[in-house]
Amino acid sequence: MIRVLIADDSAFMRKVLSDLFNRQIDFQVAGTAINGKDTIDKVKKLKPDLLTLDVTMPVMDGLNALAIIMEECPLPVVMVSSTTQSGTDATVRALALGAVDFISKAGGPISKIDAIEDELLMKCRAAAKARVSKFRLSALESRPLTYRPTQPSTPSPPVTKKIEVRRRTGLVLGQKPVITRIPSKDSPPPAPPPTTFSANSGAGKKLVVIGTSTGGPQALQTVITRLPGNLPCGVVVVQHMPAGFTKSLAERLNAISEIAVKEAENEEIIKPGQVYIAPGNYHLRIAPALGAGKKIVLSQEPPVGNHRPAVNVMFDSAAQFGADLVSVIMTGMGSDGCEGMKKIKEQGGYSIAQDENSCVVYGMPKAVVEAGLADEVRPLTKIAEAIVEAVRRQIQ
Repeated sequence: MIRVLIADDSAFMRKVLSDLFNRQIDFQVAGTAINGKDTIDKVKKLKPDLLTLDVTMPVMDGLNALAIIMEECPLPVVMVSSTTQSGTDATVRALALGAVDFISKAGGPISKIDAIEDELLMKCRAAAKARVSKFRLSALESRPLTYRPTQPSTPSPPVTKKIEVRRRTGLVLGQKPVITRIPSKDSPPPAPPPTTFSANSGAGKKLVVIGTSTGGPQALQTVITRLPGNLPCGVVVVQHMPAGFTKSLAERLNAISEIAVKEAENEEIIKPGQVYIAPGNYHLRIAPALGAGKKIVLSQEPPVGNHRPAVNVMFDSAAQFGADLVSVIMTGMGSDGCEGMKKIKEQGGYSIAQDENSCVVYGMPKAVVEAGLADEVRPLTKIAEAIVEAVRRQIQ
C-alpha cells in the first residue's frame, strides 16, 4: 500500500486527487496539505511513502518546501501543477532539487484531470519505488576536472575566453557558482590531479553519449557540472522529457557548468567542449559530417519503446563510431539504451554504467550491467571522472 500525501492550495484539486487515489487498491491517502509550511509539517508527522506537490502555494511555495523536505525528511516527490507546463523552469528546478518526476495538468484546468489520470498513477507508482537520498543546499563544492595539454606548444586558453565563459553562464570572475544541490552523504570528491592529453591526438574524433530517464535531471547536474570546459570532444545527451522542458534543462545546466550546454538543433555540427541535449519529442541521431566530423539529425519518427527521444535510437546511430565512442547509461526506469549499447560494444565502443546505490531508479543501468555490457560501473559522483579518464585513454 502506497501512502500518499497530497499538497495543493486548491480544495477542489485536493478532493479530485484524493478521490483518484482512493479508488486505487494500492494507494491510501495519508493526508492533505494546503501550503508549503503545512506540507513540511505533515510529511514529518504522517511519514507518507509519496508526496504529490503543487508549485504555486501560499505561505511557502512548493519549491522552497521541496528544498527543506529533501534536506530534512527526504521521500519520493511528484510535482503536480498547472505551473509545470508553462513554467518549465520551475519544473526543472524541482527535479534538480530532488523531485522524482512531474505531471502537468492537462491544459491547466483541473476539470481535465481525467486526461492525465493514467499518466499520473503510472508515475506515482514508479516514484514510490524510487531511491531518494538526503540532500543539502550548498554551493558547488567540486571544481570541474581539467585538461592540461602535454605539449608546451599548445597555448592555454586566453583570459578573454574565460571572461566570455563567465558572461555566458551569468557569473563573473571570482563569483561563486549559483546554489545547487549535491548529495550530503556522498558529496563529489575533490577534483583529481589534472588530466593530460596529447595536443596532436585527433581528439575531435571522439564522442561521449549519455542516456538517462527518471532521476536524470539531478544526475546530469552532478555529472555535467564536473566536466571540464576544454573537454576535447562533444557530449550528446538523451533525457526522457517532454517538449519544452529540455530547453530549460539545458539553460539551467549551462548556467552552472564550465562546459557549454545547449538544446540540440537539427544538422548541428558537434563541437568539442559542448554538451547537446536532445529536444523533447524528437529522436536524435548522430551522423558523419564532412571530414571526420559528426552532426546531429533530429526527427519525429514514431516513439521507440514509448520514448521520443529514445536512448536506443541515439546509441544505435552512434555505434558506427566504434572505438571513438564513450557511452554512459544512468538512472531511469525500463531498459531503454540496452539494445543500443549492445551495438556500441560490438563496434568497440567503451561503456560506463551508474551503480545501483546512486540511482534513483535502477532500471536502465541494471539492464546494461546484467547483459554484461558495462566496462565499468561507477557511483554517480564518479561518472564525470570516468568519462574524462576514458576520453584521455582513447586519445593518447
